[in-house]
Amino acid sequence: MASAQPKQDFPKAYVPSTVEERIYKLWMERGYFTPQIDPDRKPFVIIMPPPNVTGELHLGHALVAALQDALARWHRMLGEPVLWLPGTDHAGIATQVVVERELEREGLTRHDLGREQFVERVWEWVRKYGGVITGQQQRLGASCDWTRERFTLDPGPGAAVRTTFVSMYNRGLIYRGNRIINWCPRCATALSDLEVVHTEEQGKLYYIRYLYEKGDGSVTVATTRPETLLGDTAVAVNPKDKRYKRLAAGQRLVLPVLGRLLPVVADEAVDAAFGTGALKVTPGHDPTDFEIGQRHGLDTVNVMNLDGTLNEEAGPYQGYDRYRAREAIVEQLDREGLLERVEPYGMSIGHCSRCDTVVEPLVSEQWFVRMSPSEPPAKPAIDAVKEGRLRIVPERFTKVYLNWMENIRDWCISRQLWWGHRIPVWYCDECGGETVTVVDPNACSQCGSAGITQDPDVLDTWFSSALWPHSTLGWPEETDDLSYFYPGTVMETGYDILFFWVARMIMMGLQNTGEVPFHTVYLHGLIRDVQGVKMSKSRGNVIDPLQTVDLYGADALRFAITTGTTPGNDSRLGEAKLEAARNFANKLWNAGRFVIASLEDAKGLDGWSNLTPPEHREDRWILIRYNRLIERVNQFFAEFQLGEAERELYEFLWNEFCDWYIEMAKVRLRGGDVNARRVLAHVLEGTLRLLHPFMPFITEELWQRLTAVLPREGSLPDSIMIAPYPQQNPDLLDEEAETDIELVTNIVRAIRNVRAEFRIEPTKRLEARIESPATDGIVEGEREAIETLARIHLLKKSTDNSSSMVTLVVGTATVSLDVGDAVDLDTERRRLQGEVREADQHIRRLTDHLADEQFTGKAPEEVVERESQRLSSLKERQGRIQELLSQLGDG
Repeated sequence: MASAQPKQDFPKAYVPSTVEERIYKLWMERGYFTPQIDPDRKPFVIIMPPPNVTGELHLGHALVAALQDALARWHRMLGEPVLWLPGTDHAGIATQVVVERELEREGLTRHDLGREQFVERVWEWVRKYGGVITGQQQRLGASCDWTRERFTLDPGPGAAVRTTFVSMYNRGLIYRGNRIINWCPRCATALSDLEVVHTEEQGKLYYIRYLYEKGDGSVTVATTRPETLLGDTAVAVNPKDKRYKRLAAGQRLVLPVLGRLLPVVADEAVDAAFGTGALKVTPGHDPTDFEIGQRHGLDTVNVMNLDGTLNEEAGPYQGYDRYRAREAIVEQLDREGLLERVEPYGMSIGHCSRCDTVVEPLVSEQWFVRMSPSEPPAKPAIDAVKEGRLRIVPERFTKVYLNWMENIRDWCISRQLWWGHRIPVWYCDECGGETVTVVDPNACSQCGSAGITQDPDVLDTWFSSALWPHSTLGWPEETDDLSYFYPGTVMETGYDILFFWVARMIMMGLQNTGEVPFHTVYLHGLIRDVQGVKMSKSRGNVIDPLQTVDLYGADALRFAITTGTTPGNDSRLGEAKLEAARNFANKLWNAGRFVIASLEDAKGLDGWSNLTPPEHREDRWILIRYNRLIERVNQFFAEFQLGEAERELYEFLWNEFCDWYIEMAKVRLRGGDVNARRVLAHVLEGTLRLLHPFMPFITEELWQRLTAVLPREGSLPDSIMIAPYPQQNPDLLDEEAETDIELVTNIVRAIRNVRAEFRIEPTKRLEARIESPATDGIVEGEREAIETLARIHLLKKSTDNSSSMVTLVVGTATVSLDVGDAVDLDTERRRLQGEVREADQHIRRLTDHLADEQFTGKAPEEVVERESQRLSSLKERQGRIQELLSQLGDG
């Protein structure tokens, strides 16, 4: 690192843009991010959730980077080899959609280019834009090992994908079959259940009469999708529903529009409370109906083309768009007297997570991973968590994980796309056999014919992502990286992809290696706006992290989005929080600037790094507070309470170190006290190291400047990021000094509160006497600090001017403060009593309001939160006034 600049070049304010790029470049050049394999030391391994190659940095990425970087830097400073492995995901659907939209602007489709040229076009796009998000991660200070960066379509991960597919196919865990799947007509591909986003929407419930085959009468069924009746192959009722006892005994019904005869079947899956209790069964277009059809041997009729239009099975409605068909069929039913009624109906509609098109359930031949909670690959993943070999933080998500895993369904892994890992299956044109192999074959494995054709589909993106922890380290090869860095230590990610990704990594890691892919899953929440509303472009409440870095700096953004966060809980972010983080950075910068200026050319600083208990009470106080901080921060790191660690650091630096100790030390520095300088250096240097994992740039810059003016003691490294993380020194835990200075700060704070409440000019010095028989030595020893900080003159004897005297009881001390003729105490007492009464009225009103379930149950979450904060502020204000009144007495 560069040596400290001369004193006169130390800027008055911290300017991130002059620091961040320069420091990051030096970190990279010196190879600090790349760990060396050391068999004698256990590594810390964390794998970055690979962002989509199409993407640009958003706040979710920034949160992941900030949290993972903090963990990586902490463990690195603990002396562990740290591998934070980065990479990007090929993002099958998302990337293909982006490139197809580019082609649309040129008047082309992918079919115009053909598969080979289209895939090459996507590769061109990836080569041009794929590195954007990597550069953006680096702007945040991410200390990833970029020499090991991976892409899900790299040859290594590609070999892992094929090896896994072939192995699972040979074990019967992957199969091809006709099942109901989610189909996106826009993307023209199957989707897994997790790729479907459900939204609550207002629709309609249509009551349709199905006439008896013989005799008068009909059965009314209710449906939200009348166009699918063209695929009905039965009507089902619950066997316990007495209304349909006789009907279920053999009566057949006439399908409206097409006239097909339908049996009536009894099945317990029918919800007797929905609609009329009679269910139209469409096995080709509904998951529940498909299962009913399987149990009763019903035909499966698919009436839908893959583009969302109706096919030849739709009779007169062939070629109609699905929504146009709905309207036309409803009109026909109404004309024929078969539409009994239509009601408004709220329902959950599935949309494609990529393009937002309404998903169509339909039966299709696809590839699936067989999933059963009692068999691999799901059972070992359940057992690993139940047996404690893998821990989920926060613990409440363990129940969520197990509930999903124990109700898991077969996973559809084939996608009708061209971009991605192509399925390694070849079909024989002669015998129809399947050849499944890792290496492209030349002939059919069953009959030897050269006439073979590869399956046109690609694998679900999440299939390759599920292999990420071991495929990136060289599996299936037995590499040194795999042997040393696998399994990983922590998987840190958002709770919203617990099933998308985390559960699948656990299953596939155990399937391929026999070991869990990591030992701890640490889940963070979502970042919402200041009102608690989810951020989205449509709402206009999105915060661009790169613009934020330009305005506030990377450290401020990192600190703002992580301070106060707790595992698994959502947090809020707004301009005020970002400004507070920037202000904290400037506070730290100014403190560093002051300390460094006081140390330049100073003598007698030897021993600053390894202090023995000093003589002065203030020094012993800040050292015990600093050492308590060390213990708490390390403990919070170990418990993944990173937001709490930051809060402790903030409170210590802003309040105890800057507002109290530095101000106390200034009194002694004027007299040339070298001990104060050594303690200032010791505490600032150590606190910079404590803060470094969270705010790496400013701490590195200040640390370089600070250590440049200090004697080189011990094995001081070239960078703060490879300096040891502070550990508590029990020799510096002086509890008596802690208690003594607490009394001093409380006395100063009480006097300051009186000055503020009575609006006394800051420059006006008041006379005071402090009586504390048990602690007179403390007050006398800290006399100069108390007078300076409280802006008072301490008298040996009390004055007789009782009319202007305020008496404050602070712990074991009694403070008699003469406010002079500037304050009428009787008037002030009445004013404060009035404020207490007014606050009490507001508190009662707000308390009743928040106890009203009509309000808390119906009002938006952010409104309830705002009222709760108002109540807390009022109670705090009332408490302060009541304390002052009690100190003023009755007059």
